Amino acid sequence: MTNQSAAGLADIGVLGLAVMGANLARNAARKGFGVAVFNRNHERTEKLIAEYGSEGRFFPSKNIEDFVASLAKPRAVIIMVKAGKPVDDMIEDLIAQLEPDDIIIDGGNSLYTDTARRFKRCEDANIRFVGMGVSGGEEGALEGPSMMPGGDRAAYERIAPIVTKMAVSVDGTPCCTYIGPDGAGHYVKMVHNGIEYADMQLITEAYDLMKTLYGLDAKAMSDIFTDWKAGDLDSYLIEITAAVLRKTDSTGKPLVDSIVDEAEQKGTGRWTAQNALELGVPVTAITEAVFARALSGRRAMRGEAEKKLPHAAVATRKPDRAEIDAIRDALYASKIVAYAQGFEQMAVASNQYGWNLTLGDMATIWRGGCIIRARFLDRIKEAYDRDDKLSNLLLDDYFRDAVVKAEDAWRRVIVLAVQNGVAVPAFSSALAYYDGLRRARGPANLLQGLRDYFGAHTYRRLDKEGSFHTRWSQDGTEVEA
Repeated sequence: MTNQSAAGLADIGVLGLAVMGANLARNAARKGFGVAVFNRNHERTEKLIAEYGSEGRFFPSKNIEDFVASLAKPRAVIIMVKAGKPVDDMIEDLIAQLEPDDIIIDGGNSLYTDTARRFKRCEDANIRFVGMGVSGGEEGALEGPSMMPGGDRAAYERIAPIVTKMAVSVDGTPCCTYIGPDGAGHYVKMVHNGIEYADMQLITEAYDLMKTLYGLDAKAMSDIFTDWKAGDLDSYLIEITAAVLRKTDSTGKPLVDSIVDEAEQKGTGRWTAQNALELGVPVTAITEAVFARALSGRRAMRGEAEKKLPHAAVATRKPDRAEIDAIRDALYASKIVAYAQGFEQMAVASNQYGWNLTLGDMATIWRGGCIIRARFLDRIKEAYDRDDKLSNLLLDDYFRDAVVKAEDAWRRVIVLAVQNGVAVPAFSSALAYYDGLRRARGPANLLQGLRDYFGAHTYRRLDKEGSFHTRWSQDGTEVEA
C-alpha cells in the first residue's frame, strides 16, 4: 500500500471497465496500488468489485465527479474505451473535472494522429496527456503487458513507478519505457500491430503449405510448430499456433478445421500500411498481410471463383522432413524481413516527426507481454547496440547470415507453392523485397525514363550532376532541367 492509498486516495484511476480496462485495474491493484474505477454502466463496476475486490485496494465510483475526487493529486487516469469519438468525449468530460497538471492516459488502440491532436487539446487545457500503447491482450493486461507510453515526458515520470511495475519484466527490465513526444507511443504500438499482422500471415502460409501440399492434419502440424518453438522461431505466436492446432471441439475433431476462413481486422495493420505509403517505406510483408485479410473477407467471391477459374488438383506429396524444414527456414527468413521493414518504418517516422526514437528500446520492451514477443528480439536489441544508426536489420551480420543461410530453402518453398497454386503473398513479397534490396542498380532507370517521356518529370544521370529532360516526341534533344 502506498502513502496515497493509506491517506484514503487512489494512486491511479481506470475509466472504462470492459475486459482490458478491468484487467489493467486488477493488475495495478495486485501490484499494491490504490485504483479508482469507474464505468458509465455501473453494473460493470459492481461486477469487478464483487468478483475481484479482494485482490487489492479499489475505489469504485458511480459518477465521474466522485471518481476524480477519489484520486490523489496530481491525478492520473487511464482511459480504456473504444478508439475514436468515445475517447474524445471522455477526454472532454475529464477536462471539465480535472485540475492543471493532472494526467490523462489513453491506453487504447488510438491512431497516432488522433493522439497528437489530443495531446494539443489537453496542453491547451493545462492537462498533461499520455498516449500509451498496451500489448498483450486480456491476459497480458492482467499478468503484465508491454506498454508504450508517449506524450508528456513529465507526466510519464509521474506514472512511471506505477506502469513499469504493471508491465511484465524480462531479465529484470520492465517492458515499458518512454517512447517519445505527442503520438509516438501509439505510433510504435501501431507498427507493432503491423508486424503482428505480417507474423501471423507468414504462419498461416506455412500452415497452408503443410496442409495443402503435404496433407498434414492439425495434430501433426501442432507437433511441428511445437518443435519449431524450440529453435530460432521461438515466439508467443508460434506457441499459440501449436495450441490452436491441437484444440479439438465437442466432436473430437480439430477446432481449426471448423473455423470460417475469414479474418477480421480492427485497423492497426491497415494504418501501418497507409503510413508506410505516406512515408515511402516499402513494408511489403505487412501490406500483403493486410491485403490477405481483405481477400479472406471476399468469401462468396472466392467460392464463385473456385468454380469458374480452372485449376488443377494439388497432388499431395510425402511430408519429407527436409521439405518441412525448408518451410521453417522460409518462415524465419520472411519473419526477419517483416521485422526489418517495421523497424525501418519506425526509424523513418522518427526522423520525419522529430521523435528521436531509440529502436533498441522497442526490441527490449517487446520481449515480454506483447503479442510479437520472440527470442530473436534480443538479437534485434544487440544489433542496435552494435550500431544505433543501423538503417536496416538485414545489414546486421547476424540477420544477414540468417537470411543467406535460409535463402535456398526460401526460394524452393516459394517455387513449389507457385507451381501448385498455393498463395504465399507474404513469403513472396518478403523475398522480392530482399532481392530488390540487395541490388545496387535496379530497373527504375527505365521507369524514370518513362515518367520523363509522358510527364517531363526529369531524370538524373550517373555520369554528371543535375537534372535533365529529353524532348522525346519533339527533336529528341536532352536539356538541363
